[in-house]
Amino acid sequence: MRDNIQNFYEKDINIMSMALEQLSTWMKSSEDEHLEFKEAKKHFDFEKLVRYCAALANESGRKIILGVSDKKPRKVVGTRAFSSIERTKAGLIERLHLRIEIDILDHKNGREVGDAP
Repeated sequence: MRDNIQNFYEKDINIMSMALEQLSTWMKSSEDEHLEFKEAKKHFDFEKLVRYCAALANESGRKIILGVSDKKPRKVVGTRAFSSIERTKAGLIERLHLRIEIDILDHKNGREVGDAP
């Protein structure tokens, strides 16, 4: 039992480490039709999120990342824009009729939310 708990913990750490590495790679990239950053520290308009997700979906999808500054050098500032991620996801699915994946990454500088239409 103890080994199972340790293995689960190690897998969780590995996944988080990979997510942090991926975020770091994206932060060095330029914004384009496949990748968008929004600072959104405390608020981000839901209708604006719907429009961004629709635009990204029209370009074969990809990511909008909330909680990271738009301008280089990018910094993780964290976000508290949407208190209920499940409600936000359900609203996006209802409006866009697309499968939406929302990933939350707890970064040392604050919560970051990645959204993939």
